[in-house]
Amino acid sequence: MATATYPAVPKGATGVLVLADGTVVFGRGFGAVGDAVGEVCFNTSITGYQEIMTDPSYAGQIITFTFPHIGNVGTNPEDVEREAPHALGCIVRQDVTEPSNFRNAQPFDEWMKANGRIGLSGVDTRALTRRIRMAGAPNAVIAHDPAGKFDLKALHEKAQAWPGLEGMDLAKDVTAAQRLWNDGTWALGVGYHLEAAKPDAPHVVALDFGAKDNIFRSLVQAGARVTVLPANASYEDIMALEPAGVFLSNGPGDPAATGEYAVPVIRKLLDADMPIFGICLGHQMLALAGGAKTIKMHQGHRGANHPVKHLEKNVVEITSMNHGFAVDAATLPNNVKETHVSLFDGSNCGIAFTDRNAFGVQYHPEASPGPQDSFYLFEKFVGGLR
Repeated sequence: MATATYPAVPKGATGVLVLADGTVVFGRGFGAVGDAVGEVCFNTSITGYQEIMTDPSYAGQIITFTFPHIGNVGTNPEDVEREAPHALGCIVRQDVTEPSNFRNAQPFDEWMKANGRIGLSGVDTRALTRRIRMAGAPNAVIAHDPAGKFDLKALHEKAQAWPGLEGMDLAKDVTAAQRLWNDGTWALGVGYHLEAAKPDAPHVVALDFGAKDNIFRSLVQAGARVTVLPANASYEDIMALEPAGVFLSNGPGDPAATGEYAVPVIRKLLDADMPIFGICLGHQMLALAGGAKTIKMHQGHRGANHPVKHLEKNVVEITSMNHGFAVDAATLPNNVKETHVSLFDGSNCGIAFTDRNAFGVQYHPEASPGPQDSFYLFEKFVGGLR
């Protein structure tokens, strides 16, 4: 076998991306110094980079932003989905510039450094995106060294050794402890404000597999009071809280791997005729509990402008998506119907049980991409618990 050869580090390069196949992409590093290994994906959103970086569903991933001007509005403590970033790093076209927004509290590059996340700018992100679309999401190492000193052979070997997301349970790494949800909806100049829950508000127990905080806020906005439990909560843990319904959150990794411990619990909830609503990973595991299968996608869906058709209403919703796995619609059992499909590739985007009050969607109705095309799902779930 021929020994791999690596290019010389060009002058001015302080960052690099090394793919598992040996491809080397140089650029200018920003944020934290060091290296990180994961799967490289792309996101087509033109706004919301701070929400994307803090979405736990991106654990184990390096994000290529297709929009060239990332970081131009800075960062602030309100536009986060969790308390810290979960994406490993990001790749952008243009250098991060001084922020221009009245809500800015910290420039994006400083925020990345403070949170231990690596950035790489000066990359032809269109070419990298085309590569992902043709060959699939690759494993890679992203690295930043202000002196431009990289051991490309070691980085390549590290990328090759990483096992990939298939078969990986990451929900256990990003879940949180049991807590009452005390944040409400957000308003400019006010921040997050929660009105006192009414005594008769339906109680929703939310299983946190890596949830975005705005999902819990949306449940509150729809009229529920919410208690959050960790991903490994048992059926007995859930039922002890006397819920009116159970929510299954989004999260990272392979649904089949997380489902090893979560799916048996969901099956018990279905057998008890507990109302259930799942989003993204939660949707996938709800399908697994019903007897369907999930599959790893070629490139995944990540962006804020994905058209989804509601089959019964014959209408199109503009949705926000972030997933690299999907429910295989061909494996749905007779008592589970397909309710939504992607208009990009026809993949499954929603299911509903015909003999239970249980449904799920593959997209993110809390992310307001439409901006309110999909909020009805929260109203449907919470309204059905009264």
